[in-house]
Amino acid sequence: MSNQEQERLRKLREQQLQSRDPLIKQRKFQRNMSVKETRMRKSFSLVKAWGDIPHIIKVPFYGLLLGIAITILLPSLWVSPYATIAGAGMTLILIVFGLTLGNALDTRDKIKDNIK
Repeated sequence: MSNQEQERLRKLREQQLQSRDPLIKQRKFQRNMSVKETRMRKSFSLVKAWGDIPHIIKVPFYGLLLGIAITILLPSLWVSPYATIAGAGMTLILIVFGLTLGNALDTRDKIKDNIK
């Protein structure tokens, strides 16, 4: 028998022994439980949760909030029947701008991650 054949048979035997190991499921279960326990020990932080949200969702939300503030304040500054409509239009423009900016920021982050 050649060395390659012996090596192949040895690897095959090891695989068969590993597949018959009755403790594989138990070890896998214990590993999963330990991972879950370490996750449970970590405290929840709203700042960390907000930081995990992609920019393509956060930045349009900021645009929405700013647009709502403009829609509320604009009729008191500009006395016109079109003030509310202009505020709603400004809100829509800010949301679209937020989507564009958020996508650009997410793309930048992906590029940074791929460079590393």
